[in-house]
Amino acid sequence: MKKILITRRLLRSCEDKAKELFDANFNLNDELYSQNKIVELSQGCDGILSSLTEKLDANTINRLPESVKIISQFAVGFGNIDLIAAKSRGITVTNTPDVLTDATAEIGVLLILGACRRASEGIERAKLGGWVWAADMLIGKQLTGSRLGILGMGRIGQKIAKTAKALGMIIHYHNRSRLSEDKEQGAIYHDNLKDLMSVSDVLSVCCPASNETVDMINKDTIEYLPKGAIVTNIARGDIIDDDALIDALDRRKVYAVGLDVYKNEPNLNPGYFRHKSAFILPHVGSATKETRTAMANLAIQNLEEFFRTGGCKNKVN
Repeated sequence: MKKILITRRLLRSCEDKAKELFDANFNLNDELYSQNKIVELSQGCDGILSSLTEKLDANTINRLPESVKIISQFAVGFGNIDLIAAKSRGITVTNTPDVLTDATAEIGVLLILGACRRASEGIERAKLGGWVWAADMLIGKQLTGSRLGILGMGRIGQKIAKTAKALGMIIHYHNRSRLSEDKEQGAIYHDNLKDLMSVSDVLSVCCPASNETVDMINKDTIEYLPKGAIVTNIARGDIIDDDALIDALDRRKVYAVGLDVYKNEPNLNPGYFRHKSAFILPHVGSATKETRTAMANLAIQNLEEFFRTGGCKNKVN
């Protein structure tokens, strides 16, 4: 039976499944392991089931024991793992694509609604009590007839587009390449970022993190947006230059933001807290029981497939 290290707590049913298939070293207290602790606990292990909270950089990977041949990431993203270092060590890295599309898209729509309709301010007003209805109380932005620009029209972007279209929004998008007509579903394609942002009353960032997308939303590109636009992000925090976006909020160039991901999580830029119009969540895009179960089970399946066949369809390096 292969031995694996599971770096974070999983739902009980998923840990039971792992126990049936492997000699599993569980994180019973859901401790945030240091890099040294991961190296220590992985001694004698054949694989690691990791999460986004572990920094598996080149230094850490190069100190892993020779026995470790796979890192199965409990997430679709893998920016915390140095893929080049893993490959040079002969370590396969896998992820969990597809299974979190619906849950993450739901949060994407929630961010749009929360930012447009001033949900954070409304919650605070309700908590304080004593409010009196007025015709101009918490006037927000209506979605019907507004233009939604989707940066990254993958599975999640397409799901957001479908829901937003049902809410009466007009869909625009930018991808590396244009989608087929059946996947576009009437959305308008833009072959460059500037054109997309110039027509985005609401911008939804859905593209994967990469060297090309780091700080793609910055002080220059923000100026392409219409004045009073809304910016939302369900992808990765590295795509947005926080200082530039906060400055745009200060200047009212951007009306509101809806964010679920940030640079330096969980220590997001405190400038966002100055703005009542910032609708912010603590990276909960995949946080449903169904999705977290599917993610963990797929991460376990990736390990099982690799140990059985030497390969895995969800390999990312």
